[in-house]
Amino acid sequence: MSNPAAPAIPPFQPPRRALMGPGPSDVPERILAAMARPTIGHLDPAFTDMMEQVKTLLRYAFQTGNKLTFPVSGPGSVGMETCFVNLVEPGDQVIVCVNGVFGGRMVENVRRCGGVPIVVESAWGRAVDVDQVATAFAATPDAKILAFVHAETSTGAQSDAAALAEVARRHGALTIMDCVTSLAGTPVLVDAWGIDAAYSGSQKCLSCTPGLSPVTFSEAAIDKVRARGTPVQSWFMDLNLVLGYWSGEGKRTYHHTAPINPLYGLHEALVMLAEEGIENAWARHRAMHEALKDGLEKLGLEFIVPAAERLPQLNSVALPADIDDAAARARLLAEFNLEIGAGLGALAGGIWRIGLMGASARPENVDVCLKALAGVMGSRE
Repeated sequence: MSNPAAPAIPPFQPPRRALMGPGPSDVPERILAAMARPTIGHLDPAFTDMMEQVKTLLRYAFQTGNKLTFPVSGPGSVGMETCFVNLVEPGDQVIVCVNGVFGGRMVENVRRCGGVPIVVESAWGRAVDVDQVATAFAATPDAKILAFVHAETSTGAQSDAAALAEVARRHGALTIMDCVTSLAGTPVLVDAWGIDAAYSGSQKCLSCTPGLSPVTFSEAAIDKVRARGTPVQSWFMDLNLVLGYWSGEGKRTYHHTAPINPLYGLHEALVMLAEEGIENAWARHRAMHEALKDGLEKLGLEFIVPAAERLPQLNSVALPADIDDAAARARLLAEFNLEIGAGLGALAGGIWRIGLMGASARPENVDVCLKALAGVMGSRE
């Protein structure tokens, strides 16, 4: 039998797009250039020095002093699992807030850890109802953890993390917070709010490429991990093992081959965030949201989230009845090189999700988006 011939496939050249969906966001050339720097070993002293800088910069992004703050090697979903597999033991009752797709994923994580999810349902497109959470705790006094999504990517709704964490503290429970879409785009105040575990993603408001998930854990969360009566069900995500590599105390132990060049990119993204100033980044996202909102309303598009609960960097609008969702988004991509997001779950086919995250949150993108939408909507039959 002869060997197969080498395929005649040329190098891949991706098109240039304006990325204004739910992620990834536009990646600045400065970050892409950082990722093209020479690869060195993941135990090289120069690399481990950079790791310490990444941890310091992430503490700034999360607004925390948590010693255990580092990027997990994997997307935000791996950050989510890292929090749940370490903090949830079989039989633990966990109150989970569901107001969209990603709250539902939290429920599934609890189940797979052997925990018992106590689900608090809120309407899609609305913030989590704090009073309903308090009621759930009153009915489940042994609940050990409250899990919620700060910025629900499937709808663009932002919940009151400070109020939710305060309810959990009153009942002696830890908190797990999804801030994948909020970190660096809207205030995330881990210490001020009293959050015990939080996870995010590199590809949204941090403007890096996908594949890394920043996480942070409080001392109370670490105490719960150390006091576990059962092993963490995931070898790869077991904090007891990962810390030997990320702790920075003494000689680092080999755990896995870290994604070296993507970490260069995250380092550069975090340096850029520090240069801009996190308060300025929050203000920029808010200003771009206001500009986009004015234009969308002039086009007759209506937001599905009330203004007080609206996430600035993820704008969900209802489709007019005469718009074909898939056809319109295909035209935006083909004719305007613009990517926006479709609805998920119960909202599939009924909304557009327009992202203003990281480097995508700039006036040029707002203008491109509004002109493209006007072109597509104005020519519909």
